[in-house]
Amino acid sequence: MSSTAGDSTTHRGRSDHPPQRWWFASTAIPLIVVTIGPLSHVLSIASLVSPWRITLPNGGRGLDDLGVGIADPQWEIISNIISLIFGLAGNVLLLLNFVGRVRYIVALPLATLCWVLSSVILIAIELAMHIYVPPEPPADIYSQGFWHAVLASCFYFFGSVLLMINMLGYLRGHYSQKLDLDDDQRTLILQTMMFFFWLAGGAGVFCALEGFTYADALYYADVSVLTIGFGDFAPKTDGGRGFLFIFQLLGIVFLSLVISSISRFAASIGADKIIRKHQLHAREATVGRAVSNESELRSRLGLPQRSNKTAAVDSERRRSSLAKYGRFEFVGRTVTFREHRAQGGSSSSNGIERDKRRARASGEERRKQRRQKLLLLPEEKDRFEAMRQIQDDTRRWKQYWALAAALLAFFALWCFGALVFMMTEARSLDLKYFDALYFCWVALLTIGYGDISPRSNIGKPFFIVWSLLAVPIVTVLIQEMFSTVVTAFNLGTFIFADWTIMPRKGVLDDFLAAHPSFRGFLNHWQQRRRIAGGFTVHNPADPGQKLDGNSTSFSTREGITPAPTMSENEENNATTSKSIAKPSVEADTEQALARQLAIAIKSVAHDLRCTPPRRYSFEEWAQFTKLIRFSRPTTHSEEDKTEEEGEREEDEEEGLVEWDWIGDNSPMLADVAEAEWVLDRLCESLARYMQRLLEAR
Repeated sequence: MSSTAGDSTTHRGRSDHPPQRWWFASTAIPLIVVTIGPLSHVLSIASLVSPWRITLPNGGRGLDDLGVGIADPQWEIISNIISLIFGLAGNVLLLLNFVGRVRYIVALPLATLCWVLSSVILIAIELAMHIYVPPEPPADIYSQGFWHAVLASCFYFFGSVLLMINMLGYLRGHYSQKLDLDDDQRTLILQTMMFFFWLAGGAGVFCALEGFTYADALYYADVSVLTIGFGDFAPKTDGGRGFLFIFQLLGIVFLSLVISSISRFAASIGADKIIRKHQLHAREATVGRAVSNESELRSRLGLPQRSNKTAAVDSERRRSSLAKYGRFEFVGRTVTFREHRAQGGSSSSNGIERDKRRARASGEERRKQRRQKLLLLPEEKDRFEAMRQIQDDTRRWKQYWALAAALLAFFALWCFGALVFMMTEARSLDLKYFDALYFCWVALLTIGYGDISPRSNIGKPFFIVWSLLAVPIVTVLIQEMFSTVVTAFNLGTFIFADWTIMPRKGVLDDFLAAHPSFRGFLNHWQQRRRIAGGFTVHNPADPGQKLDGNSTSFSTREGITPAPTMSENEENNATTSKSIAKPSVEADTEQALARQLAIAIKSVAHDLRCTPPRRYSFEEWAQFTKLIRFSRPTTHSEEDKTEEEGEREEDEEEGLVEWDWIGDNSPMLADVAEAEWVLDRLCESLARYMQRLLEAR
């Protein structure tokens, strides 16, 4: 259940490798069970203190609210108490396991058994009541207490099934028996228990002060704390109105805390599992398509490797040797190979086919590989930029995936709730499906007009459960819409205002700087105008002017504003970054590198306060790498040391690093911001350097 510790060779945080298999059973299930446990207890209490049958006035033609309770048999009450005791015992055992008081192998089987017994007892009571002492229609019907018992038995059974799945994963060795709860998860458990305790306790107080039945009081407390307020129930006594002040205030606080904790838990689950898995698949796809040289390209396409004699020819001959097998299309870094179709009667074609058959390991598999598009990543910087592209694509996918999931949950809850209310309120309100959709919409958005509200004995218990599930779903949907749709709308509004009613200074400069191709088109168009007008396009004696038309003087004379100037803070940050990315010549000495290390630590510490988190360029990462590893201890002989230093200097000149940017050990996969990761490594390098100085004395 706990996260595996991070390996020091991965250069990442300790919590960066959560269990990928059976993660739902190991982490989510225990928290879901402990969260629904208190709700099950509240429903079970409502079924215990309420009669299970009522008699309606006017021979069954009256409303459910006017029904008179029928005394339940003694065996039903005793069995209901036993069921509640088992349910509470199972919840206590789970809590004792979470705090480390009872071992997992003891607590989980006992908790599962308790919840199974609680569910089975309630189901047995419901069946016995229906067989031996059922209500006599049309005057008698089941009350809210009976339907509370039905819902409680369903939740107990659902929780026991989840606990069995959790135990199955443990017995199969997918995770350990210890559940390491973080602060958010502990807070979720405590806040959920407090909220349902407050809801059930408040219903008891309203029952005593206002004379409601406990089932009606629970429904009234739920509608009040969710700020829906249908108006079908309202306090009429001074005591009830005075208690409402305290109950509503603390109830909203508890509800807000629960919703906030659920939102964070859902976000963490999505970030650690779903988003990470998507990024893993993207990296695997990139690695599977990446080639860095001709040998890898030939191997991936199933073409024969070049012989030593062929390897000695020039690049033009090498390209022609590849061209005989097919045509290569280059679009950016993507290389698409389209093989030639074999033509009968050609001896040269037959020879090519023999070479290709000789190179195949398996024919159909190689054909599939030839059809795929490969990525040409010959340099380290290319792999860095490919990983940056994966990060950007994952971030966009995360936003729209979360929004789509929230919308799906919202519409499923809305449509399913409307279907249930249409059936449950058929006798009381005769609702059509559109009317039920309208009612659910008003309830979901906590508008509560009061023209339609649950009236049946089954509708009110179901509304309690449905509304408590709806509130966090609606909250998550609003958050996701704010982070995507609302943000995009605001950005579009600002852009529209910058170009129209509230023009911003320098907006054209920013646009041209962000679209260099359009800027080049304008420069080319201005260049053609100069030619048509008889002006000199380029003066060879003027080395400051470029033929591509991108020089500042040319653009300024032709009315195209140069690139926007940076503000003072941006210029200072850029200057600091450049000083790190492009150190002076004296940085080859150890003392100069130590000074650069101190400057880099100060700059990176400042970057920790940036919002959004700072992302470094490849050149900055190359310099950080030099500062990280210059303090590494060396234990080789003088000859090996000289050779190693030569290789290291060559690597540093090329900007190479010690990890693969798109591999599993990439620092860009760390569970912390780049600035925090770099700062940790720089501080470690400083500590090694200081230790070396102490040992040298």
